[in-house]
Amino acid sequence: MKRFQLYLCTMLLAVTVTSTAATIEMTVNGLVCAFCAQGIEKKLKKFPATAEVVVNLEHRLVAVSLKEGQDITDADLRKALTDAGYTVKSIKRTDTPIADVREKLKQVSP
Repeated sequence: MKRFQLYLCTMLLAVTVTSTAATIEMTVNGLVCAFCAQGIEKKLKKFPATAEVVVNLEHRLVAVSLKEGQDITDADLRKALTDAGYTVKSIKRTDTPIADVREKLKQVSP
C-alpha cells in the first residue's frame, strides 16, 4: 500500500511539473503599432503569474514568461486579448526561456 501511495504521489508530481510551462507564446492578429504592444504588455502584466511579456509586431507574437510554479490558463489569456480587440490564432506552451524567444526574434526576419 505504501508503495502504491509513493507511486501515486510521484506520478501526480510529474504531471504537475510537466503541465506548467516557462513561456507561453501566442500568435495574435491585429497588432499594428507600438501602442498595441504597450497595451498588451500592460494588460498581461496584471496577471499575478506574469514575470515578463514580449510583444513582436512583425511576427504577430506575444510571449508571456511565467513566475516559478504559477500559471495562466489559455482561456484567461485568450479572453484578455480578445477583450482588448485582438484575435488569438494559436497558443503554445514551451520550456524555452523568454530571453531565448527574444533572441530568436532578433535573428529571424518576417
